[in-house]
Amino acid sequence: MKKGKVMIIGAVGSGKSTLTKKLLNDDKPAVKTQALNYAGWIIDTPGEYSENPMYYRSLMATSLEAKVLLVIQDATRENSIFPPNFSQGFPLKPIGVITKIDHPLANVERARILLQQSIPNAPVILTSSVTSDGIKDLIKNIQKHL
Repeated sequence: MKKGKVMIIGAVGSGKSTLTKKLLNDDKPAVKTQALNYAGWIIDTPGEYSENPMYYRSLMATSLEAKVLLVIQDATRENSIFPPNFSQGFPLKPIGVITKIDHPLANVERARILLQQSIPNAPVILTSSVTSDGIKDLIKNIQKHL
């Protein structure tokens, strides 16, 4: 991977840590934590930071260490935790990532609509950390901006 870090934000349970493991080719199980996790070229943020506006300052400060922002939307969720135009508060190139596209309850179109409200005009990549669908495409998109 080129020089630069990628910051991942999303709801608790949205698949951030599992996606991080997949992007790093790490086959160990994901560990839930409520602290920032620096793993290689990725900054995995706790879902609690994205879900509680009180922690937005921490996300903003951490974003200064990165070049790309991955905004995660779980395809099984019926709502978004992000307000409209959320990504515009970060000095990073945003990329939308829809996770869990292989889940039986996935609704990819709903997830796309929710994500595009938070990150208008950004690319959206569909992924599955189980089947690896979309992972190579996501890496290519990230590399364009590092």
